[in-house]
Amino acid sequence: MYKLLSHTDLDGVSCGILAKLAFGKDINVRYNSVSALDQNVKWFLENGDKNTTLWITDLSVNAENEQKLNEFYEDGGKVQLIDHHKTALHFNDYEWGHVKVEDQEGHLCSATSLLYEYLLNHNYLSPKSSISEYVELVRQYDTWEWEANNNQQAQRLNALFYLVSIDEFEAMMLERLSKQEHFSFDEFENRILTMEENKIERYIRRKRRELVQIQVGENFAGVVYAESYHSELGNELGKDYPHLDYITIINMGAKRLGFRTIHDHVDVSEIAGLYGGGGHAKASGCVLTEDAYKHFVLDTFHLEPLHEDARFNKYNLKKSPFGSLYKNRRNDIFFLYPENEYTWVIESNELKMDETFYSFDEAEKYLKRSYGVWLLRDDEFVNYLMAFRKKAKEQEEI
Repeated sequence: MYKLLSHTDLDGVSCGILAKLAFGKDINVRYNSVSALDQNVKWFLENGDKNTTLWITDLSVNAENEQKLNEFYEDGGKVQLIDHHKTALHFNDYEWGHVKVEDQEGHLCSATSLLYEYLLNHNYLSPKSSISEYVELVRQYDTWEWEANNNQQAQRLNALFYLVSIDEFEAMMLERLSKQEHFSFDEFENRILTMEENKIERYIRRKRRELVQIQVGENFAGVVYAESYHSELGNELGKDYPHLDYITIINMGAKRLGFRTIHDHVDVSEIAGLYGGGGHAKASGCVLTEDAYKHFVLDTFHLEPLHEDARFNKYNLKKSPFGSLYKNRRNDIFFLYPENEYTWVIESNELKMDETFYSFDEAEKYLKRSYGVWLLRDDEFVNYLMAFRKKAKEQEEI
């Protein structure tokens, strides 16, 4: 007999699906939150049968259970931990631990891809196109490769996962992967997924107007309250506000924080680790601890949301050789323009600032972090140019 303890997200549940494909009725699968895992491991060690093999996927145990699991193993018990988070790499010190962050080709791993590889290598499963395709969709979504590859099927799979219960999703996938040669969505699923994408777009549009900016240590973070669509929201806000190092998403009902970044210079698993959490370099989370509450709730409650950049301009454009016009809440006007091929400069209320920059992106980041500016609409840009031209003409006539 086998017992599998896995996470409650798409990657974790997909491990349960693979295990049921491999072992059928001989495996008992239980999905756990991060906080619940250790309780269930403790129960198994105190009440479980040594003839039952314990599998743990997409999660890792605390130090106490780590020691007890090793004692259980050395005493003849059967245990296998498979994970892909770098915070779990030390489990490779044990014979029963298998943790890999990326494969030999440099692709990031997921727990599902690692478990699939393990099941194939040990002849618990036979290769099948539909299963391989499904596993790759899960891997790309969980590691955020889907964004770089524009793999909408991976994003849609995760959306479908959250549209139904875990039991329903598990049953659907077990039947599909057992019967189909290639993985695909049916016509009804495609229709409801299109509706869901429109709903997500409206949700993100609303949340854009609620994002505030803070500095935490050396990093600048965006903070927003949201209960749904954390991955999609964090990704879109990160692209909308690239001057922010990461996005913090607060779920007050669940008393949790999520961290997302689109940048390579920030590892948000380290940010989450400061508050007792963990995860991936691009996506992580933690419980809303007292320190986290102070930094991201109390310290931001009084702040006004960031103003969105104008979206449909034809003239006041970013990186324009003619310059770009910005404004802040104090009604200060900032004009960002290239002084020559290698230098960008800023005028604040028509006075040239001392700072110079090697690129537009560097200059805009400075403006947005230091002054909270936003790109003005075309009509305001045209009025500014007309007023500037009129003033210049009046000076010529003097």
